[in-house]
Amino acid sequence: MGISLSKITPNLWFDHQAEEAANFYVSIFDDSKIVNVTRYGEEGPGPEGSVLTVTFLIEGQSFVALNGGPHFTFSPAISFLVDCETQEELDGLWEKLSIGGEIEQCGWLRDKYGVSWQIVPTILREMLNDSDPERSQRVMKAMLQMKKINIEDLQKAYESMTKT
Repeated sequence: MGISLSKITPNLWFDHQAEEAANFYVSIFDDSKIVNVTRYGEEGPGPEGSVLTVTFLIEGQSFVALNGGPHFTFSPAISFLVDCETQEELDGLWEKLSIGGEIEQCGWLRDKYGVSWQIVPTILREMLNDSDPERSQRVMKAMLQMKKINIEDLQKAYESMTKT
């Protein structure tokens, strides 16, 4: 059976939790599924029958999770940015992805596997790119005070008038 991957597919290196992590991610995002699980044969190097890789889709993006051992770990230098249309969507993803992980600043979190995520509202980019530099700076200042992004608070900062 041929598996069609995206032109560029993120490959996530796990110690031994590839299948567990892939199942976790597909349980959180809509339009997501496990596509294939490849297991070690008798030649190894892992125990015969144990998971080597898991290919999965999240919102149409293909990923491969690899059980590669403890040699490498994740770093926030690479993260997955998730655009959210509503506060409800943002809150739901934040809640689920942060379980057992670490909450960071400005919409960033690290999940229980060490993978970094940026959970941000789509409107944030529009506000930060506003032609009025005062508006965009007020939004930036407000965002820098947040851990989980709050759209209403960003909107208040965006719409507030500076006092002269």
